[in-house]
Amino acid sequence: MSRVWMYLFPALGALVLPGVHHVEGMELLTSSELEAVNGTDVRLKCIFKSTHPLSEEKVSVSWSFRPLGKMTGELIFHYQKSAFPPEIGMFKGHAVWSGDIMKGDASITLQNVQFRFNGTYSCQVKNPPDIQGFIGEISLRVVEKVTTQSMKAVTGKINKTRYQDSFIL
Repeated sequence: MSRVWMYLFPALGALVLPGVHHVEGMELLTSSELEAVNGTDVRLKCIFKSTHPLSEEKVSVSWSFRPLGKMTGELIFHYQKSAFPPEIGMFKGHAVWSGDIMKGDASITLQNVQFRFNGTYSCQVKNPPDIQGFIGEISLRVVEKVTTQSMKAVTGKINKTRYQDSFIL
């Protein structure tokens, strides 16, 4: 038994030497589901926290869209130092930057939403060296009009997951 510890202690000590870095990641908060009325604007809110200082030069944000029933998605918006809204495709003229990097906000707004915007939106934020972490996903449902029942269902989900100010039509 003492021989095992004789080899184990140096191995464990190597893990705490300076040069071994703990991997830290981004923390993202999004609504899980949103409902928007056809023809209105909806904010897809993506709030993030990083273990490293924020910088307009270093932080990058990518938004992608996966239509209902599809396995793959497409990049629809990118931000790095400034906004790069889509120049082609169905989101041209619809996806606009509404975030504030220095406040940890990577949100975009979809203007004049259409039924074809039904699907899953993914937000990914990188702040090197924080490049690992979860991707925030929002399932958007575009409807003819919001009902009282659907409003209660959506706001109930937001309250249960502790996302504040996440449901904006």
